[in-house]
Amino acid sequence: MVRLQGESKCHICLDALTEPDTTECGHNFCHSCAYNFFGEQEVVPCPVCRSDCQKQNITSNAQLGEMVKMVQQFQNRASQIEETRTSCERHNQVLTLFCEDDLQLLCDRCVGPQSHNSHHVTSIARAASHHRERLWGLRKLLKREMRQAEELRRIQDDGTQALREQAEAQRCKLNSEFERLNRYLDREQHAAFSRLKEEERDIRQKLSTNIEAFEKRISTLKSLLNLAVAGKTSSEVDLLSTVKNFYKDYESVSNPDIFSPQLRREAYTFPLQYSALQKIIQQFTVQVTLDPDTAHRNLLVSEDKKCVTFSQKKQRVPGSLKRFTKSHVVLGSPYFSSGRHFWAVKVGEKSEWAVGICKANLSIGARQSLIPPGCWMIVWKGDCFEVSGGAAPKCSQLKATRPRVIGIFLDYELGEVSFYRMPEKSHICTIRDTFTEPVCPYFYVGNNSEPLSLCSATDAE
Repeated sequence: MVRLQGESKCHICLDALTEPDTTECGHNFCHSCAYNFFGEQEVVPCPVCRSDCQKQNITSNAQLGEMVKMVQQFQNRASQIEETRTSCERHNQVLTLFCEDDLQLLCDRCVGPQSHNSHHVTSIARAASHHRERLWGLRKLLKREMRQAEELRRIQDDGTQALREQAEAQRCKLNSEFERLNRYLDREQHAAFSRLKEEERDIRQKLSTNIEAFEKRISTLKSLLNLAVAGKTSSEVDLLSTVKNFYKDYESVSNPDIFSPQLRREAYTFPLQYSALQKIIQQFTVQVTLDPDTAHRNLLVSEDKKCVTFSQKKQRVPGSLKRFTKSHVVLGSPYFSSGRHFWAVKVGEKSEWAVGICKANLSIGARQSLIPPGCWMIVWKGDCFEVSGGAAPKCSQLKATRPRVIGIFLDYELGEVSFYRMPEKSHICTIRDTFTEPVCPYFYVGNNSEPLSLCSATDAE
């Protein structure tokens, strides 16, 4: 009977269907509800299945209207008939009491020292009146929660389209990048699209799972709402026989968390190798300058801020909290918090130097340290490179011949800083880490008076 009553409800106002109309997708609504829902629009999505429905294809369903009237008449007659199933299965006595603690119907013999003796037991009439009002009072809350769940479901539906557009935008970006790279990157292209497709499929599956969870939540709320409405007119015994499961189901349902579709940036960023470096220089070269306010007092920074030299004599410079005091270091600008950037440094014949990047907002203590933390760099030791920062071991060394110019390429989102011997364009090493705050170029000059200078893109090539 409850299910039959539920099927005779309008999906918009949730009351019994009045002059029902049927949409082309087969769902039924009150004539006035359907008219108001369409308004001036000729095509709107069905409130139940979201299928597009044309206003001109809505038809009146008089036969269904008569069936709804029959259901209402049967409901009215049934509410006036005393149910025959009113005896206690255990004692075969008439059920006259209700335990509020256990939400259970009882007869006089059910209450005793061994059972329900200390519980709140009341008459069926009083308990039914209390719970009927309580259930009726929940209908507005259930309607509101159902509308909220439907709105969240619609938001999640939009996420599918957003994912599709996001994935398409990434495909366009990938195609643009591959057009500028050499043919040997074709293998990387196929691998990247495969990763993108797999990630899109995984996210789509998570979206689908979340939408199903919302559908289940809405269905449960609809069932509870129907039960709450039906409780207004159901018999006392039927009402009290179901309230325990009703409250249990109501307390157990909750809205799933909204899942935001977001593709990972690193899934389609390619490692930059030897012959692609020419493209990198052309596209990502930035104009780096030295920041005199960070330079150690024994360092001379040129007026154009492109060259730095070690001096035995300390310079008379303004005090600055940004200045390095222990190590012969000067930082560069600009700061980088996203994107890809390339610059080159001429180290010449210097016997000791270090280049790379560091955190832009190093603490005062870090600037007073011989080996500042928060740096990713290579250090020249006369016959080898020492790699510092990221996943590199503390004493990771690479034997090599003396370089003259070092090219540095930063991919912030990918978490990589790569070093190249210029102009040969040979790869020295790549340091990998996760960058969470702005970074800037780092230069350690050492105690040698030969200058360290920034190169133009032409010199680097």
